[in-house]
Amino acid sequence: MTVRTKHMADHSPFDASDMDTPRSGLRRRLLQGMAALPAAALLPGTSWADGKPATAAIDKTGLAVTDDTVTVGILHSSTGTMALSETGSIEAEKLAISQINAAGGVLGRQIKYIQEDGASDWPTFAEKARKLLVNDKCATVFGCWTSASRKAVLPVFEQYNGLLYYPTFYEGLEQSKNVFYTGQEATQQIIAGLDWVNKVKGAKTFYLIGSDYIWPRTSMKIARKHIENHLPGCKVVGEDYFPLGHTQFNSVINKFRLKKPDVIYAAVVGGSNVAFYKQLKAAGIDLSKQTVLTISVTEDEVLGIGGENIAGAYSCMKYFQSLKNPNNEKFVAAFKEAYGPKSVIGDVTQAAYLGPFLWKMACEKAGSFDVDKVIAASPGLELKTAPEGYVKIDPNHHLWSRTRVGQAQLDGQFKVVWETPDLIKPDPFPKGYQ
Repeated sequence: MTVRTKHMADHSPFDASDMDTPRSGLRRRLLQGMAALPAAALLPGTSWADGKPATAAIDKTGLAVTDDTVTVGILHSSTGTMALSETGSIEAEKLAISQINAAGGVLGRQIKYIQEDGASDWPTFAEKARKLLVNDKCATVFGCWTSASRKAVLPVFEQYNGLLYYPTFYEGLEQSKNVFYTGQEATQQIIAGLDWVNKVKGAKTFYLIGSDYIWPRTSMKIARKHIENHLPGCKVVGEDYFPLGHTQFNSVINKFRLKKPDVIYAAVVGGSNVAFYKQLKAAGIDLSKQTVLTISVTEDEVLGIGGENIAGAYSCMKYFQSLKNPNNEKFVAAFKEAYGPKSVIGDVTQAAYLGPFLWKMACEKAGSFDVDKVIAASPGLELKTAPEGYVKIDPNHHLWSRTRVGQAQLDGQFKVVWETPDLIKPDPFPKGYQ
């Protein structure tokens, strides 16, 4: 396993002037591990002649901080069934780190990262999290995708007082001092999306299908309660779960034909999505007539599924690559310049990108890398340069954000057909849904 330092004369969202000076060759070389660029400017409140605060003043807990660098961890699945979904998160976090380094780093330090592979295996995630915190002394970790992996590492972060930025939309029903959740919780995604499909599509009957682990099962529990208790005249007509990596969906497709639900509500994750949507098409399920609403398919998954196999389906997320705003246009351009013109950006990829910037802001507000001080400085932080638009950190460690519904297109992108007019306050413990 290699420790790399990421630097890139890149399009930092904190310096819009950089956006007009792409340096493709330099970026590619730096992404392969070139040496650090010097800090761009003096930081406010610094005392050293070179603009950096003394290490002893900003690290009192023995983290991997030197006079020149601070080390963080990246912990995702780069192998196994979840690699299809998590690769984008890895790329986004590295891009953010390189942009921050190009703009001067954090508290005068360049960010180094240590990347570990959770390998789509929950015990491995816990083992690697312990290594990053105990052996490598990482100041923070950006990582996990599935709720199963998050649940596996949570006791480790709480035991060793580590800091995790978790990017995936999830079921809620959790709040930890040691975690910041940059994706959406259930009330922001599930409830808003069900209300939309009921109102706009007139949906009354729902068939719930998901992968067999904590996030889909808990999400479907919340969805069922909302359908049956809050949507008048609506009911669930079927519910099925399949193991991660499952590829045979013909039996449940036959159930769809029998039950004829208004909505197939899907939380199938990872590589299983490829088989699920291809088999729907092969079975003659016309997604322009049969409403499919997924809470788990982003542009990253569509890259594997193929736009022709999912066109017409709806996805409920807070972010789509096709969003039209200056922040997102700059982000998409920088991402494609770093990873190629055919690369795509999904909801979790964008949420992963936010983590390093939110951590940087908290460190600089706290004037320290110490975990407790960074945590205390975080509530109320506002990130106005987020590709999804303005977000802010709630005291419950989740983000205020909008919810959107996109319809899959043949080109693999989503056309946004609806969004909430305002940011939704995160509510990870909604009454009546637990």
